[in-house]
Amino acid sequence: MDNLHLDQHISQQFNTDLEELKTQLLEMGGVVEQQLSDAIAAIETADGDLAEKVLVIENEVDKREVALDEQAIAILARRQPAASDLRMVLMATKITRDLERIGDEAQKIAKMAIALNEEGESPVTYMMEDPRSISRVMNVMWALRSLERIGDHARNISEHIIFLVKGLDVRHISLKEMKRQVQENP
Repeated sequence: MDNLHLDQHISQQFNTDLEELKTQLLEMGGVVEQQLSDAIAAIETADGDLAEKVLVIENEVDKREVALDEQAIAILARRQPAASDLRMVLMATKITRDLERIGDEAQKIAKMAIALNEEGESPVTYMMEDPRSISRVMNVMWALRSLERIGDHARNISEHIIFLVKGLDVRHISLKEMKRQVQENP
């Protein structure tokens, strides 16, 4: 999105508003990326302290979502953007929603890491020998389910960015067709 050239406007404040929206969106993406990275590390190592950090960050992600939505609504109400600027504002709200949901899934993974930490070390390979490890395996399976959902949200974000940059609606098509359309529309 850094290479996206926003049309210059009579109002410098409008340009500033759009740039601020983009900056806040990118910052939220960075926070969510770190949150997810920490959640995965916490579940891999059963690190309860790192998992607790992820839970705290979720509050920040939620606040950023609300603030970004408020910024977008203010831009829509005050500036009534058209064309690529309107796409930018609308896609920012959609991307924000997906980032917040990724944060929610990272929080779920962190909670599972805390549960694993409380259960103590127990290799999954011992599930049949020790039925007590079944809950541990279930936590790992739920974490994997959260990662699958995160992948779905990442695809949504990719589709939003393609629409923003190219003006192409690539939802509900195969990856092969998406690639073809993007390459044909430079």
